[in-house]
Amino acid sequence: MIRLRELDPLICRPDTSVADVLKRLSDSAYLFLLVVDKNGRLLGTITDGDSRRAFLRGVKLNDTAVACMQDKPITGRVGEEEANLQRFTQIQARNAFLPLVDADGLLQEVLYSNTERSQVSALVMAGGPGTRLGELTRSKPKPLLPVGDRPILDHILERLERTGIRSIFVSVHYLAEQIESFIGERDNVAAIQVVHESERMGTAGALSQVPEAAKDDVLVVNADIITNANFSALENFHQRQGHDATIAVANYEVQVPYGIVRHTEDGIFQGIDEKPHQMFLAAAGIYLLSPQITALVPPDRPMDMPELLNLGRSIGLRVGVFPIHEYWVDIGQPHDLENAVRDHENGAIPGGFDKGQRSGK
Repeated sequence: MIRLRELDPLICRPDTSVADVLKRLSDSAYLFLLVVDKNGRLLGTITDGDSRRAFLRGVKLNDTAVACMQDKPITGRVGEEEANLQRFTQIQARNAFLPLVDADGLLQEVLYSNTERSQVSALVMAGGPGTRLGELTRSKPKPLLPVGDRPILDHILERLERTGIRSIFVSVHYLAEQIESFIGERDNVAAIQVVHESERMGTAGALSQVPEAAKDDVLVVNADIITNANFSALENFHQRQGHDATIAVANYEVQVPYGIVRHTEDGIFQGIDEKPHQMFLAAAGIYLLSPQITALVPPDRPMDMPELLNLGRSIGLRVGVFPIHEYWVDIGQPHDLENAVRDHENGAIPGGFDKGQRSGK
């Protein structure tokens, strides 16, 4: 536990836009903001999870911070050390914080604790043939296609390592020897083990070959995505919500190419919307799964993730969704790869570790 007294980076006003809140949360080493009035009086708190749940409620980027603020936060009182410590130890979260206020409600400092390393292991699903990419994957597996000067798989592994995950499994099947060779030659920070699928096991089947899945949460990531999603925030969200499984979702917008007619149930015309845009939440290829969920994966047959999640829900397990507002692209078609390469050139995708970071120094 540490005391934070330089609070300016953690403070925002109630009229701050949600867009700015998201940017500040993404740029910060912390996963929370403190909302204060012009006199410094604490009005509420906003965690990363609060902002993502607000999106599920339909909050917009131009709304104000109040729209995603907890207006009755747990606080401590300056000078009441024993009571503050008791409150703080009751906060069960990977990123725990307790604002301390004075008798007038003015924010003074924050008690904060963060576990340096993630408590989960990870499984990267890299066994698919990538047939939609045509000639690009005829002699090279999709996870090894380059985005910038590094393969897609390297971007994913680095993101996991930056999160503090120290145990990573990579499932392989199509052109498996190339992926295994890349991992063997890579300067790994995490301990990375290759899981061989003797046959295609679907998007969830390889979980039956991951021993950690029987005792700990597992972060499953498809090896055909590039994202800046905050895996630490996902883990924190999953734990705070008490989910057995959490599905990361990304906005997917579709423009209908026709005029859409609105009508009553008895066929009376009400209006027409010309080429409307529709927004959906699409599974982003990132899942955090508890041992209760992974225990449902059969060891002897393929299984896809939708089947696993639907099965979990049908027996009463708690399955939630985690909206991604950060950069995300699924590389399924050649134009997706071209877009990712362009985005990398424009700086939307961060670069890799430097030499010292790679060696863990």
